[in-house]
Amino acid sequence: MGRRLAEVAEKVGVSEATVSRVLNGKAGVSAATREAVLTALDVLGYERPVKLRGDRARLVGLVLPELANPIFPAFAEVVGGALAQQGFTPVLCTRSAGGITEAEYIDLLLQQQVSGVIFAGGLYSERDADHAHYERLEDLGLPVVLINASIDELGFPHVSCDDLIATQQGMEHLVSMGHERIGLLLGTADHVPSERKLAAARAFADRAGLDLPDEFVVHSRFGIEPGQAAAAKLVERGVTAILAASDPLALGAIRAVRRAGLEVPRDVSVVGYDDSALMNSTDPALTTVRQPIDQMGRAAVDLLASLIGGGTVSRDELLFEPELVVRRSTAAAPRG
Repeated sequence: MGRRLAEVAEKVGVSEATVSRVLNGKAGVSAATREAVLTALDVLGYERPVKLRGDRARLVGLVLPELANPIFPAFAEVVGGALAQQGFTPVLCTRSAGGITEAEYIDLLLQQQVSGVIFAGGLYSERDADHAHYERLEDLGLPVVLINASIDELGFPHVSCDDLIATQQGMEHLVSMGHERIGLLLGTADHVPSERKLAAARAFADRAGLDLPDEFVVHSRFGIEPGQAAAAKLVERGVTAILAASDPLALGAIRAVRRAGLEVPRDVSVVGYDDSALMNSTDPALTTVRQPIDQMGRAAVDLLASLIGGGTVSRDELLFEPELVVRRSTAAAPRG
């Protein structure tokens, strides 16, 4: 019981005494706090006391593309906690190869009469994907918030990490160490954040007087194995540094460098993107550009809560600035 009280109190941001009063049905607790405590019980997997098992708290869908990339569990933790604090219960939906599709998850969420949906890394960021289920949500007027860049046709509010600043930070770091042959390891060609990163890299190269030929740009599905295969092409073409669009892609690049009989960072430096869990424990520890997931996740929940409450929010993209985290996967460009 003590552990349960402490965990729920921390999740909601109240005292253990307040949690105890809610669980024991005592007075002196506001309706909003009471609802937040009960929601936190649901989120943490604890059963509500029998006398408190009334109507379920308002449900919010949280749709993620995968859990293998640790950035998405991190977003789920932030968003889930922020939803619980505002009296919502998150319903986690994760796509998988051969499993339930994003559109099918929307059908299930609508059947559950969710109050709104938050998407992170969904098909809205892929120009060539089917977007009919998003249009359906727009037609229904269901509150929806997107995390990270979207195609222009969708009018949902969204919060994003600034891809331009992220790319500049990575390029500036590599150039400062003497790298001139910098390769880009990006997501698929129709992936909007990767499009932005490529445009930012080309603009930076123009200002810095660097060559960024097409052969120094490769596209890949996200993941370590696809990243390794794509990065091998960059290594063959003689780059001395690789700027990747995700941490798993960067880890794949490190594999490709080693498979070629070279070393990171002696022969090729590698920069990732996200600063997801354990990137300081890889070999070598990964230099990467950190997304401010806590601020982004909380902002997404605030926007959704305002929409659910009948408020009006801006449809303009809310940009958050990333931070370069320098570790041991980058070093001075090799001589000669």
